[in-house]
Amino acid sequence: MDPFKIIKYPVSTEKAVRLMESDNKLTFIVNLKATKNDIKDALKKGFDIDIKTVRTFITPEGKKKAYVTLPKDKPAIDVATQLGIM
Repeated sequence: MDPFKIIKYPVSTEKAVRLMESDNKLTFIVNLKATKNDIKDALKKGFDIDIKTVRTFITPEGKKKAYVTLPKDKPAIDVATQLGIM
């Protein structure tokens, strides 16, 4: 699957920014059919980001949200700046 069909867009709400700073996590809205491995591979190939863990859930609006934890040596805020989120 194409990385840009899996990752729809990043989330930059107040909670998402707090998670970036405190837990080193990025938040994305992803394709409903995407698995955790699909999301991990898409971020690796499309954006050259190393991933520690991926947690997903479906929102009440029917969108799939992915919380992506990055390794400690790669600050999420730096990656967000590179991606143009911040």
